[in-house]
Amino acid sequence: MRNATIVVVRLKGTAAETVKNVVLAGVGKVVMVDGEEVMEEDLGAGFLFRDEDVGRNRVEAAKSRVESLNPLVTVEAISDASVLVGEKFEDLVRRVDIVCVTDWDRDGLIRMNEVCRKNGKLFYSGGTYGLLGYIFCDLLDHDYIAPDRSGLKDAPKNVKKTEHYSSLEVALRHRWTSLTKRQTKEVNPAVVFSVLAIWQYQSLHAGQLPNDTSAATELQSIANSLITEADVNKQVLTQAPETLLESATMSTTAAHEFSPVCAIVGGMLGQDILKTLAAREPPIANFFVFDGHTGAGTVTRMSMP
Repeated sequence: MRNATIVVVRLKGTAAETVKNVVLAGVGKVVMVDGEEVMEEDLGAGFLFRDEDVGRNRVEAAKSRVESLNPLVTVEAISDASVLVGEKFEDLVRRVDIVCVTDWDRDGLIRMNEVCRKNGKLFYSGGTYGLLGYIFCDLLDHDYIAPDRSGLKDAPKNVKKTEHYSSLEVALRHRWTSLTKRQTKEVNPAVVFSVLAIWQYQSLHAGQLPNDTSAATELQSIANSLITEADVNKQVLTQAPETLLESATMSTTAAHEFSPVCAIVGGMLGQDILKTLAAREPPIANFFVFDGHTGAGTVTRMSMP
């Protein structure tokens, strides 16, 4: 872990919590990439920023505070967003161990994930949409040590296990046909498809998040279509709950950050990165969602064996 290099893309509320956790844990190096400036709304969830940072580049404003968390960790700040495309992104990926992209649109995540796969690098993404949050990871073929639960008297205490992950593009083609009614309920599909509907909305609207009550009907339609295509158990879910996507929730809050949700999702994201580096516990496999309405989180295996 102390030799690992992690790149974190876009330093908003979720990423701030993730960076804090991995730096305090003592990874070797953290590379922060963000071409955007600190805005007033960043001060609510981005605890790395102060009032006087408004107008400054995010990673340049946060660099000294991140370094102060753990002087043994090397911190690099890249304020040129052009490193996230083309050959420059390939070069960046080659020199790190884990790529973590936060609060990004689906199409960009798919592109970055494919570059990571091409270069044999581990990929994480995460973010929040109002009271909802998610984490996705593609760890390729990941080996880890887990307690033996076979119950055999002479069995070793720990055994080596391997998880075979899928890319985000493949995961999004996941079909829910094989899940029983009980299994489907346990993974809270309504929240999963709410996040997927927001991604589709962004793709249709040039990367913009819904931020008005007028988007509620379109979000509902997108979510219902995705649920049908994925063949979700009809005894559990035939359409996205209106209470989740109506004007009072997702259509007006998805574009905004709530500090407690960022803290939970960013904290879990950082914790899972550390688990992966330590290879002592099973990491997320492979799509985690958090519902701030209930305070519950669930994990869905999407297109994984």
